[in-house]
Amino acid sequence: MLAAVALVATALAVPAAASDNGLSIRPAMGWSSWSFVRRWPDENKIKAQADALVSSGLAAKGFVYVNLDDFYQKCDSNGFVVDSYGRWAVDTAKFPSGIKALADYVHAKGLKFGFYVTPGIAKNAVTANKPIEGTSYHAQDIADTTQTHKNYNCKNMYRLKYSHPGAQAFINSWANQMASWGVDYLKIDGADATTIADVEAWDKALRQTGRPINFALSNNLPIAQADTWKRLANSWRTQGDVECYCGSGPNGSGYPLTDWSHVVSRFNSAASWQPYAGPGGWNDYDSLQIGNGDQVGLTADQRRSHMTHWAMAASPLLLGTDLTALTSVDLAMLKNDRLIAVNQDGVAAQRIVNSGVNQVWRKREPGGDYIVALYNTGTSGNSTVSVTWSQVGFTGPAAVTNLWSGASEGTVSSSYSATLRPGETRLIRVRPAGQRYEAENAAISQGAAESNHSGFSGTGFVNGDNVAGSYVEFTVNAAAAGTATLTLRYANGTSINRPMTIDVDGTTITRDFPGTGNWDTWADSAFTVSLNAGANTVRATATTANGGPNLDYLDVS
Repeated sequence: MLAAVALVATALAVPAAASDNGLSIRPAMGWSSWSFVRRWPDENKIKAQADALVSSGLAAKGFVYVNLDDFYQKCDSNGFVVDSYGRWAVDTAKFPSGIKALADYVHAKGLKFGFYVTPGIAKNAVTANKPIEGTSYHAQDIADTTQTHKNYNCKNMYRLKYSHPGAQAFINSWANQMASWGVDYLKIDGADATTIADVEAWDKALRQTGRPINFALSNNLPIAQADTWKRLANSWRTQGDVECYCGSGPNGSGYPLTDWSHVVSRFNSAASWQPYAGPGGWNDYDSLQIGNGDQVGLTADQRRSHMTHWAMAASPLLLGTDLTALTSVDLAMLKNDRLIAVNQDGVAAQRIVNSGVNQVWRKREPGGDYIVALYNTGTSGNSTVSVTWSQVGFTGPAAVTNLWSGASEGTVSSSYSATLRPGETRLIRVRPAGQRYEAENAAISQGAAESNHSGFSGTGFVNGDNVAGSYVEFTVNAAAAGTATLTLRYANGTSINRPMTIDVDGTTITRDFPGTGNWDTWADSAFTVSLNAGANTVRATATTANGGPNLDYLDVS
């Protein structure tokens, strides 16, 4: 008998449309100034971090963003000092060469430069009634002086009246200035449910610059507006800061940068936000505090769990540590190609076990492998964490690889367990036994192999013609006669069901293939059949004038 596969039964929810600015198809990777540099950035510090990103080899692994966060601005008693058009003025004592020169330095190293802003218009711009660049409008035309925005530095940011065309023109002028400086990534902080108009304005402004600028929102965005954040931005912070603000320096700066409770709090957040992550838009769980050893406030086990969870959740990997003082243990963590691949596979994991200190998360990658993470989130005592393959999404034996060590753990029959120290994780790649047949390698009638949508396995997928009778035919080999589970992976970017008949050596069944939300979102349709020993013909044929769905592959278990 061939082992049968039982897939996890989940309702197929139509995902929200992602930002179509073409950026962040995979989560961003790089470094941000806030955690370590905090309130005292200057151009020499930022250059030193950029240098270290390259010399450490992290840039070669994909960590390419160098993001300047808050406190680069100049303030007086009324808030932000502004330029001639009412935009924040850069503190020339900290950045005597200017932001463009700093961005040029970063770009010369093959890296990308990130910048920071919050919504609104500065009080000083309104008091001086600064002109809006390229228009006849002035600051007092567009400011609502009865309301202020959240701001963490100089405060005194008035809200904008977006009913006035000068408001969008003001944001456009600011975005144009940033584009002219060479900004590649923009974090807009202080965003919440009351700032949707501001986020929309900045999205429009960044697009009209003509420069590709990765658009990130911060922080603690409400999940009630998740569809809005996904439509407008490339990432969004789901919680407050991961920093503990418990260091010995001013305002809690310095080491430790964080603690385990701040990291663990992201587990519940990631479980709630998981459905909203995908190519073009990612749930951001804040900075990755790995690089400086135990002094960041986490043990080595906790740091590995920290990176494992960010990788499983497909969060942006933006380091917050001092890259000029990397430890060998932490550098090895950050340069682990297997962990980076888990983060960059474009899939956010689901939590399937949540029992006391034990948690298990799983995701299925486009190639059909499952990635499973087991955690002991406690702070004392070992714990044995277990999961069955049916909980993961299949039955039957599977080959297991430890992704932190790279070592094979052999074939595991039906379940997996690990006894973990407090704060420890076990991350494994699980490859179910079976065979995969790529649709693009099958016989195709009235259709073609294409690769113009993301997320497919192999070299492409089959796009059948929109006619009844178009088909894809697989030749499936079985070592012995018996029952098998066949799983067709498909995408249907329409709202109309596209049924097909499945013919297996003369036996015919009919399957529905409902819409998956878009052509980049793939789903599985599984069915049980009898196979003969040797070669078997499996043909999937469209039954309506709409044709069938796009077909990626056929799995046989």
